[in-house]
Amino acid sequence: MLREMNPCHVHPTRIVSHLTGRWMRSLGLLAFGLLLGLQAGCATKPPPPPTALQKLQGTWSGGVLNDRSKAQYTLRISGDSFHFHRDTNFWFGTTITVPAGTEPQQLFATIHTAAPGQENSLGKRVAAIFQVEEDNLIIVARGDGGDDVPTGFDVGGDEGLTRYELRRVAVPR
Repeated sequence: MLREMNPCHVHPTRIVSHLTGRWMRSLGLLAFGLLLGLQAGCATKPPPPPTALQKLQGTWSGGVLNDRSKAQYTLRISGDSFHFHRDTNFWFGTTITVPAGTEPQQLFATIHTAAPGQENSLGKRVAAIFQVEEDNLIIVARGDGGDDVPTGFDVGGDEGLTRYELRRVAVPR
């Protein structure tokens, strides 16, 4: 546009206005590009790893290590609600806490509902440790109501410990 203008017939404010308009468009495009770049950077940030409690969520099924009866157990965990079920005569509803930063990972379950005949368990606290690897869950629990937390996953020297070996179950919706 300026090349077409005869410099002798153009007022200096028109030249400045023309240059300022071009500069503003360039600045606007640069700002837009930076904004897109920042948004792309935010969108590619990986989500934080799941917490120990989040890893436990879902339904698990399995048995007890070295149990001759081959009884099957089902655990349903949703939020801090933990339902433990073997059969109609042996089940418990609990609320769990999973303290952060413990190794092995600890779990404390306080029993608030139980099968008929198990009412003496109400209010008791079960101390356990657990490990989640993909779709496998190992829990070693001490169900005597004490605060003594198991220290390892080996239960060979019967110390009142029970080792549950469970697999994640896909629940139909």
